[in-house]
Amino acid sequence: MPPVAVLAMLLACIVAPLLAYNLTPSATLFNQLAALAAWGGVLALLAAAQPQLRMTAALGAMLLLLLAPLVSHFWAGLPLSLALSNTALIGAATLLLLAAQGLHAEARSAWFEVFCWGLLVAGLLSVVVSVVQVFAPQWADGSVIARSGVPGRAVGNMRQPNHLASLLMWSCVAAVYLAESGRPWSLRSVWALPALLFALVFAVMLSGSRTGVIGVLILAVWGLLDRRLSRATKFSLLATPVMLGLCAWLLAIWSASSGHALGVESRLAEGAGSPSRLAILANSWALLKQSPWTGVGWGEFNLAWTMSEFPQRPVAFFDHCHNLPMQLAVELGLPWSLSILALLSWSLWRAFRLSMQEVDAAQAAVRRSAFMLVLMIGLHSLLEYPLWYAYFLLPTAFAFGLALGAPQREAAFVPAKADLAPALRVAGLALVVGVVFAVWDYHRVVVIYAPGENAGPLATRIAEGQHSVFFATQADYAAATSLDPGPQTLAAAQRSAHQLIDARLMMAWAKSLHRVGDDEKARYVVARLREFHNASAASFLSECEETDLGAFKFFQCEPPKQMFEWRELR
Repeated sequence: MPPVAVLAMLLACIVAPLLAYNLTPSATLFNQLAALAAWGGVLALLAAAQPQLRMTAALGAMLLLLLAPLVSHFWAGLPLSLALSNTALIGAATLLLLAAQGLHAEARSAWFEVFCWGLLVAGLLSVVVSVVQVFAPQWADGSVIARSGVPGRAVGNMRQPNHLASLLMWSCVAAVYLAESGRPWSLRSVWALPALLFALVFAVMLSGSRTGVIGVLILAVWGLLDRRLSRATKFSLLATPVMLGLCAWLLAIWSASSGHALGVESRLAEGAGSPSRLAILANSWALLKQSPWTGVGWGEFNLAWTMSEFPQRPVAFFDHCHNLPMQLAVELGLPWSLSILALLSWSLWRAFRLSMQEVDAAQAAVRRSAFMLVLMIGLHSLLEYPLWYAYFLLPTAFAFGLALGAPQREAAFVPAKADLAPALRVAGLALVVGVVFAVWDYHRVVVIYAPGENAGPLATRIAEGQHSVFFATQADYAAATSLDPGPQTLAAAQRSAHQLIDARLMMAWAKSLHRVGDDEKARYVVARLREFHNASAASFLSECEETDLGAFKFFQCEPPKQMFEWRELR
């Protein structure tokens, strides 16, 4: 591999999950843009390996998924800015899958080795970040090391414990491959793998992620079932649950002796289940039964769920149902979602079979490890939504493509198909240029929330931000919640609701509906707000408890006389 390709791959794996610097209103946008830019560079450089066009079930699934955002824009009213950003992300993943599955065996091994080194370095640096966040939180400055929003728990620079745990699990898989590959830059020492696994498992324990604990158990199952692993690697993987228990014991001793509380303990004490997750799945099932054929529309779950009557709903504001199959089903409907899921499931089975049938030991190691990367994030996707983030989706697409690459016996007899190199170069460079534009475009919204000394009036900044190509809904949120209620702020609230709904937006939305004379819808929004029992809405709702108003009642104090279907609110 050329040095520039090695550098690009390392940057793609390391920079995005380790970037702590951010600008309000989004804490992880720069991480996602860094992933898109770096993987765009990888895509352009993959062209030199001359990948061939191969049609697979996974590619078919991605093409079906690629249609969803724009269909939702024209059919369900998803704002164009959201449709474009989602299309760009899914399109990038589709191209990475296409390129990776078209690589020949030698290129597949070379690219995967560098990929694994990148994942391992990212994981080890995240261990350092985790240690600082738990044991020396005063060192976290927010720009180099993110501050943990959960005292006593590590969140990594992605600011999410489960995301940190998934990255660490990927790093464990990468370490296993580097110990097994036998390539010049592999891990040679017999103690290297267990030492690396212990460090990574320790950081998983610091995160308090139950998803991470499940991932550690999966590593042990891998060690138990994979007969092609070396004995040393098998023992290392089988020891990971013991490492987890040892880490928990050491942390408990430290906590007791130092007097420092660990958020890890309370989180893991909750057990495997989560009442709020089960409740959101039940609500999602109810929404699916209402629209089984067409779904609510891509990106519309948050709006549909929030504006539907669920008296026993979870009190947190969910923008995702935390389960990939259910999310696709409730947003796309059963025919579309089941088609995608069937193609992906078949592809996952195909990747597993290829990893088992591969005769060449080096290629078998690549395929099995790539399959494990996809399996790890796939299982995480049954409990969370990591694939909605570029720094997980793009590496997953690349690993899936490598796992689905043509076996050598097939490649030897299949005539060469269309050369993808020119298209990959153009697409990769387009992604890089697009990210540069997106950074500039985002700053049109940043000045709304963090104005500089020479910034114009708020209304002017909001109006400029509403012309953003990718982030207009962020400006709409500011308009809806900061400007005086009226027709314009009502329209802004309705647009912003396609991306984010919280108590502040719901109060502003209700006030704007009241101002334009639509009190029934205003009261309906307030009724949904009451279901969340949110503390920030207490003062707004407490006006109803005033006793010196006589016969006068604020609009939010009366229940709605009419019920609305959520689509009538958008």
